Amino acid sequence: MITWRRLGQEDFPLLRTWLERPHVALWWNHETSAEAVARDFGPAARGEEPSEDLLVFLDGRPLGLVQRSRLADYPHYLDELAAVVPVPDGTVSIDYLIGDPNQVGRGLGTEMIRSVVERTWEELPDASCVMVPVSAANRASWRALEKAGMRRIAECDLEPDNPIHGPAHYLYRIDRPAA
Repeated sequence: MITWRRLGQEDFPLLRTWLERPHVALWWNHETSAEAVARDFGPAARGEEPSEDLLVFLDGRPLGLVQRSRLADYPHYLDELAAVVPVPDGTVSIDYLIGDPNQVGRGLGTEMIRSVVERTWEELPDASCVMVPVSAANRASWRALEKAGMRRIAECDLEPDNPIHGPAHYLYRIDRPAA
């Protein structure tokens, strides 16, 4: 069973370990010092940032991280995507990782994404859709989005999270189900 809670400061050592793992670092390219993790994830953990960093569990054991945010709270990011496709009011975006390399390739990313999207409709009543840009080179990630019910709506060039990957991205979207 997939569950989650807001990431707390006590989770930073685990997150740091995940960010250092090659299968995560390939796509997340994040500084991994304790100071950098506290600097970049601390504001959301303390509720000072409008985004949510969610620690995801599989049957009670840590599995990964999902970042969920309303695009309206991040105008630069909103403008970047709006230059490619229309972005409806209430659009939410997610980013995600599976920390344990032994859990990769088992369909858990799809389940994690599906679960967070379904709960987004419940927890964020103003959310109109979930939109996710993903590196075209990250086949496992965009396939997980497709299997979770998202559809590719555009191909575009965006700055990659890791400079070793080119700018080619796919943009995926899923709309709030009709009532």
